[in-house]
Formats: sequence, C-alpha cells, structure tokens
Amino acid sequence: MTLEEYKQTESKGMIAWMTRNGVTPNLLMIIFIVGGFLFAGTIKKEVMPEFDMDRVIVSVPYPGSSPEEVEQGIILVLEEAVRGLDGIKEISATANEGMGTLMIELMEGINEQKVYQDIKQQVDRIVTFPEDAERPEVSMIINRREVMDIQLYGNASEWVLRELAEQVRDALLQDPDITQIELKGARTFEIHVQIDQETLRRYNLTCRGVANIIRGSAIELPGGYIEAKGGDILLRVKERRDWAKEFARLPIITTAAGGTVYLSDIAEVTEGFQDTDKVAFYNGKRAIGINVFRVGKQTPIGVSDATQKAMAKIEESLPPGVDWTVGKDMSDIYRQRLELLLRNALIGLVLVLCLLGLFLEFKLAFWVTMGIPTSFLGAFLFLSGMGVTINMISMFAFIIALGIVVDDAIVVGENIYEYRNRGMGLVEAAIQGARDVALPVTFSILTNIVAFLPLCFVPGIMGKFFIVIPMVVITVFSISWVEALLILPAHLTHAKNGRRNPVSQYLHGRQQAFSRVFIRFVENRFGPFLDRCIHFRQITVAVSFAILIIVVSFAASGRIGVVMMPRVESDVAVVTATLPYGSPMPRAEEVSDMLVKKAREVGDKHGEDDLYKGIFASINEHKVEVSIYLTDPETRTLGTMQLINLWRDHVGEVEGLESLRFEADRGGPGSGAGLTIELSHRDMEVLDKASEILAARLSDFPTVKDIDDGYTPGKQQLNFTMKPKGLSLGLTAWDVARQVRSSFYGAEALRQQRGRNEVRVFVKLPQSQRDSEYDIEQLLIRTPAGRSVALMEVASVERSRAYTIISRRKGQRTVTVTANVEPASETTQVLATLKREVLPQLREANPGLSFDWEGQQADMRESMGGLFFGFGMAMFVIYAMLAIPFKSYIQPVIVMLAIPFGIVGAVLGHVIMGYSLSLISMMGIVALSGVVVNDSLVLIDYANRLHRNQGLSAFDAIHQAGIRRFRPIILTTFTTFGGLAPMIFETSMQARFLIPMAISLGFGILFATSITLILVPCLYLMIDDAVRFKNKMMDALHGSDPSDTILAAEGME
Repeated sequence: MTLEEYKQTESKGMIAWMTRNGVTPNLLMIIFIVGGFLFAGTIKKEVMPEFDMDRVIVSVPYPGSSPEEVEQGIILVLEEAVRGLDGIKEISATANEGMGTLMIELMEGINEQKVYQDIKQQVDRIVTFPEDAERPEVSMIINRREVMDIQLYGNASEWVLRELAEQVRDALLQDPDITQIELKGARTFEIHVQIDQETLRRYNLTCRGVANIIRGSAIELPGGYIEAKGGDILLRVKERRDWAKEFARLPIITTAAGGTVYLSDIAEVTEGFQDTDKVAFYNGKRAIGINVFRVGKQTPIGVSDATQKAMAKIEESLPPGVDWTVGKDMSDIYRQRLELLLRNALIGLVLVLCLLGLFLEFKLAFWVTMGIPTSFLGAFLFLSGMGVTINMISMFAFIIALGIVVDDAIVVGENIYEYRNRGMGLVEAAIQGARDVALPVTFSILTNIVAFLPLCFVPGIMGKFFIVIPMVVITVFSISWVEALLILPAHLTHAKNGRRNPVSQYLHGRQQAFSRVFIRFVENRFGPFLDRCIHFRQITVAVSFAILIIVVSFAASGRIGVVMMPRVESDVAVVTATLPYGSPMPRAEEVSDMLVKKAREVGDKHGEDDLYKGIFASINEHKVEVSIYLTDPETRTLGTMQLINLWRDHVGEVEGLESLRFEADRGGPGSGAGLTIELSHRDMEVLDKASEILAARLSDFPTVKDIDDGYTPGKQQLNFTMKPKGLSLGLTAWDVARQVRSSFYGAEALRQQRGRNEVRVFVKLPQSQRDSEYDIEQLLIRTPAGRSVALMEVASVERSRAYTIISRRKGQRTVTVTANVEPASETTQVLATLKREVLPQLREANPGLSFDWEGQQADMRESMGGLFFGFGMAMFVIYAMLAIPFKSYIQPVIVMLAIPFGIVGAVLGHVIMGYSLSLISMMGIVALSGVVVNDSLVLIDYANRLHRNQGLSAFDAIHQAGIRRFRPIILTTFTTFGGLAPMIFETSMQARFLIPMAISLGFGILFATSITLILVPCLYLMIDDAVRFKNKMMDALHGSDPSDTILAAEGME
C-alpha cells in the first residue's frame, strides 16, 4: 500500500483524528490526572469497606423470665407475625433469660426499607405479649466502625468510675471531630427500694402496692394553661424525683392520727446498678470501656488523633489513682495497612518500570508507563460517584490492576514501533499500528472486564466485602482502553530518535544490548524449540494435558487445604470461658484470675514489656473473657497465634467449664469458629444428647480444638402450682405469680431519664430475704381478704432445671456445635469425615434429627455457588466475544484452553507459597480467566493476519506469530507478575487474607504463558490438520480439486 492509498483509506476514524489532533489527547490525559487527583481527596478513607448487613433484628425484653417463657410468650408470637412477609430469606431466634430476639435475614436486591417497615408494622400490631414484656425494638443492623477502645481504670468504686466515664464521654463529644461514643461494660443505673416482709405485713402493704404509690406520686405532668389578661400561665404538677434521697422523702401512708410515714421509714432506698453479675478489670483494676466510633466521612486517623488530643486534656482532671489507656486503635491498623499496600504498590510499580525499560525503548517505555497514573487517577473521577471508598480492599484492587493495565499499551506501542522500523512515518505508523491491534486490544480488555464481573454478584457478606475489587479494576481497565488507543498513539508521534544526553545514551545502549541478547535468544533458542514442539505437536499436547490431569487430581484428592478465608492475626488475643449457668460470682472471678495469671506467665517468659500493653478481663454472668492487648507485630517476639497456643498450653484442662475458646483473629477476615454445625429437632432432649455425642466425636480428631457442644445446663428452677387451699382463699395463679415476682425480681415503680441515662426504680425484698430456698418457704402471700399466708401453704413446688438459651431456626429448636481446627488447612479433611461417617451415623441413631452447616461453611457454600454460576456465565460471554473477531467456533476454544492451565498455575502457586485454597483464591482464579486469554488472543489474531493477508501457510503463520509475539507476550506476563510479586511475597500478617488472590493471578498468568507459547500453536496446527484431512476426504468423495483446501471449515477462520 502506497502512502497516498493509506491517506485515502485510513485518514478517518477516532484513532486517526485523535492521533493527528495532539491537543485533545493531552487535554484528556490532564483531565484524568488532575481531575482524578482532586476527586481522590474527597473519597472517604476507612480500614475496610462499609456495607449494610441486610438483617433486621427484633428485640423484646421480658425481665425476670426464663428462656422457655420467652420462647412461648415472645418468640413464637413474633415468628407467626412475620412469617409470610415478602422479602424475608430466613428467620432465626434466640430466647435468653429475660430477652427474646428475632434475627431476620432479608433477600438481596429487595427494597430493604419497605421490608423493614412491613416487619415493624406487623410487630407493632401484636397485643398478646405477656404483661411484663417491654415494648419491642425493631431495627436494621448497621455495621458500625469502631476506631478506638479506651479503658478507664483505677482504684475506684463502680459508681465513681461510672460517673467519671460519663464525664469523659461528655468531654470527648465536645470535639467536633468526635460524634459517637458508647460505654462498654457499664451496668445501667437503678434505684433500689428494699422493704422487709415484717414491715410489709405490719403496714398491710405489698411490693407492687408500694411501687404503685411511687409511680403515682413521683410525677411531673403538664396541666394545661390559663389565658390570663397578663398572658398565658402554664399549669404543672411537679413532684418529679431523680435521686434515691429524693425518693426517700416520698410520703407512703397517712396514719389515723394524721401522721405521715415516708418511704425511708419503711424501706432502704439506695442508688445502685442493674442486678447482674457484670464487672471488668484492666491490669487488675476495675475498668469501664469507652468505645469511639466514626460516622459519615470521618477517617480513622482523624477520629483517633482528635480523641488522643482530647484525652490528653481530660487526663489532667482525672482523680489520683484513675488512669486511661488505648486498648485498640483502628487508626494504627489503618496506617499499617496503608503503608503496607503503598509499599507493595511502589515496589510493584518500580518492577514494572524496570521491565518496560528493559524490553522497550526508553520513550516507548515512558509513554506506556504513563498509562498507569492516567488510568489510576482517571478511575477516581468515577469511583467517587460509585460509593467506593479508599480502604484495604480497594487499594489491593489497584495493585491487581498495576501490572495488567499496561498490557494493552504494550501491544499498541510494540505494533506502532514495528511499523516505524519498516520505514513508515511517525503519524502514519501510530495510526496504522493502533488500528491493526485495536480489535484484539478492545476484546482483550472486554474479556478482562467480563472475567471480573462475576465478583460483583457473589452473594452474602463476602460478596459485599469484595465487590469493590471488580468496581475498581473494571473502571481502571476502561480508562486504560481510552489511554492505549486514543492517547498513547498521539504521544508516540513525537517520539523521535533525536540527540540524547550521556545518561539517556547509556541507558539506551544498555537497553539495546539487552534487546540484542533477547532477540538472539528468541531466534536461536525459542524458535528452534517451538519448531520442534509443533512438529511433534501430538506429543506436546499429550504432555500438557497430562500435567493438567495430574494437578487437578492432586487438588481433588484433598491434599491442598480449603478454607473460607486465610486467618489474619489480630493484635488482641482473646480467651472466652463459659461456666455452668448460675455459677456464683466468686467462681467466675476465680476463673478470670487464673486466665490472667497464665497470660502473665507467658509474658514473663517471652518479654512482657515487648509482648503486650495490658490485660483486660470481663465477667458477664456465666461468661468470662480475658483479652491481651498486644504491642505492634514488629516489636514483639511472638505472633498472636503462637501466643494463643502457649496460653492454651499453660491453661490446660480446666474442670467445671462448659467451654473454653481461644481466638487469635477476632474481628478479622476468616475469624469465627472453623466448624459450625447446627442440629435441629423437635425434642430438646434429643438435641442435647446429639450435640454431646457430636462434640465427643469431634474430640477424636487431634487437630480439632476449642469444642463447644452448644449445650449449657441452665439454672435450677422451682415450679409452683396452686394447692386447693390457695384456691379456697380466693387466690389465683396470677396473684401468686405477681407477688413472687415482685418480691424476688422486684416490682418496677417507674423508669425515667436522668441526664443521658435511663434510670429504673425497683421495689423488692432486701437481699437477706431472697438469697436462699428457705426465704421461698417463708415468703408471705397476701390474700384478697388481706390475710398473709406462707407461700408453701397455698402452692406446691417442683424442682427442675431451666434452659440457658433456646435457639430456633426455620421454626425449629436448634443447638449449634462449634470448634476450631488447627491448622486450618486440615478443615477440609475433618469436614469430609464428618459428612461421610459421623453425621450420617448421628442422624440414623436419632430419627428426625437434621443438621446444617452454618458459620464459615454456610458463607463458603453461598459465596462459591454464586461465584461458580458467574464464572460459567463469564466463560460463555468470553467465548462469544472471541468468536466474533475470529469469525470462528473452534479458535475461541484454543484460546480459552489457557484458562484451565492458568488454574493449574494458580494451584501450584498455592502449593509453592504454602497457602490453602480459599474463597479469595477462587475469586482470583475467576478473574484470571479473562487475563490469561489475552496472550492467546494476540497470538492467534496475529497468525490469522499473516495467514489471511500475506498468504502464509498455517504452519509458517503460527510459527512466525510465536516468534514475533514472543516479546509482547513475555513482557505483559512479566509486568503482570511483577506488579503482583511484592504482594505475593509479602510476609506481614495484615495482608495474609489478600495474598491468595495475588497468588492465583500471578502464578496463573506465569504458568499459562508457557502453555500459550507452546500449546496454542500446536492446537492451532492440529485443527488445521483435521480440516485438511476432512477436505481431502471430501475431495476423494466428490472428486474436487484436492489443492483447494482452506482453513475455514468448521471455523478456523
């Protein structure tokens, strides 16, 4: 084609227009870079992505009730009310002592607010709750983001410490950068009115009667207003009382003589707290937690800095003996992860630049490299409007794109330089070179995008967590397409080979020397090797597929562990001990002290000052939790998991505990029990027995630790039934129940707001008259006639044991058995044995028993199901997109054969790096499917052009394509792996849950490239052989000219 013919036929089109109009590409690049830089500053920064939980929780307090009463009076009523509402996926419920909770999981893609309103309306319509049940609370679960965990501790009473915590909270909230604070471990305020039985009998009173008097007297109500001449006068009854000393002066009885009996005359009125066993200690001193959260566009660093400055001022006002410390600071984690990812991105960028400078001329390498900041910053123009934040996941997505984003620019730039080397002018070479590869480049980018799209449709929490990866990568790829085809050609029209300075001349000389060595390698080593492989193509293909079968069989055999997520060690080591329900407080304190002592023993042996900052212990009823706040990983000698194992060894077996669980990864990705099995049956006794057997079978596995059978014997329970004598005295079961409840649990007189806190006033018997079974026998019941009789005269008693907690799912009672597996990679083998042997035997021995996998297993099943479906759809779309430019049905299959070999590389990468396969690994493999086909696409497209346009035979076309495309294929592979290499070889535990995706992509593309360069040419020719054989057979049958063979039958062209 002459220059004139070229100008006439190729002078139109977007590529030509942009290349000739140098101002427009420059402006477009400036918009991407400057605009993206400005928009990046407006995007919210956070540690992890924020998302809705798609769950509605309904809570109904029922003070003083047992779990069975809560189930019967609260849970069953709630389940019936919301059953059948549209948009509900699953309902689970728990009945605790004094509280019923319904957890409603919503379907994805529905109008959450509408479903929430429907649920709230149905709950508000319920009128059959027990009389003492409180008003239901219906709320959407919000994933709040904690920034700091402050411990206020010291040698002070609970009252003083609570008041100080309130003052600290109020002072912190004065700072405009701090908006949400919550006190942790603080009991609610109560005013206790305690009257002994003799006083009640003497004055002919009951606890409920006194409560009614208080409720009717301690009030403050508006009475309207008078329209007087001088203006309106408000009327108000003002008898409000806030403090115990004010209630003490409340008149209760007026005697016949006109005297007044005040509340303080007949009762002890004191300030106190909710009657629960709840206490916390930090380094052995009483403590209260102050948790600081961020909201809106507040950043972890901003909130943390503001809190630290405010606390420095508040510290001056704290009394002697009271101090504060930061237990956990998410801004430190944010800084660590930000630095980690930026360091990996910078190293990856340097590697990519070095590789480009090594393989390409300096000016070409420079302009190809400019595609990285242009695409990255340009993406921020759109990400800011898509709700994407700057967090660990989105930053990792940029690292994924780092090496891939230059692939299309390399192909375009290489082709332009090839035309220039043939003697074509700068502008013409840029236009023709870009146009030649525009179609394969476009379709390669589209295949990348399609491969990442399934990650957008992964259901469940994991899908919400990682959806930011495809959003970022797809946006970057889209910008890179514009940069490679519309901006890069225009810049390369100015890349003349003029005079160079000494440094540039030296670098150019080194690059040219490397190019000569590389070319000799291709011509003298790779070319002959490729020639031998395609001559013996049947053997080459057989060996390749043998490797594929071996690796797939190895993975399927279970020798590679499969986990939900790699564990990320936290900076807090936690142990939770569950005591028998109803255990006395001294026993809980004994267990707490023992766990703290063992933790200190570990610290003494491994450098206490360098290992941890402090130890926090809390007791909440029958649960004891001890947390070790560790120092930064770089400064301590032990990892969190190592410390946990040592702590577990020091603690050993503890008698009298229901369960003992150690955690090194609480709150992080992959946290939670490694095994969660939910058993369901109508009979609770069958459930308890089955859970005990299952826990015993789990203990047979040496790798299974921290087993919890889910069953905790509840408190002892005394059940009362009416005697005939009680009925004859006019008493009803209701009368007796109300008086027993008022005497022991207390009669609530009122609840009101006192400052920021809700305060309740309870009337009950003194502690000395309600702490033994003897007190039950001596309890006096008031009859309708005003007589007082002993409880045991009017009611009989039967001893039983109440359940600690009753769990329900899908309308049936359930018990959940949990355990951890160490190492986690052994989880797959344990699961296989449970499914094959243990659970079928358990179900056979207990007819009607069913089981389901919950926790990590349920999340894995749900996420993998959605991911595989998306993967299948992506494969079909990629096939169709390849078939269009190839105009073939078979050539896309050749190209897509790189995908299974890429998966082989991903699996081998996990074996080499010592990682188990995980959900994030699978996501990487799905994304890999679009990346690995690009090299095959470029190779086949080039061979087709040589065959069609230049008339080369199929053998010569694919052989030359393999040699000529060797450099861009190798370069795109090395840049992709180089961009991911720092993350692949990262040793920090903070990045551990992201590394498997980098391994899948990096090793997958590395292995698939070797297959692309050898296997694809062999398959290309084998298809050609098959077509030729078919044509010969057709010629023999029909007598046509045997020389008229084409590559096109059944779609080679």
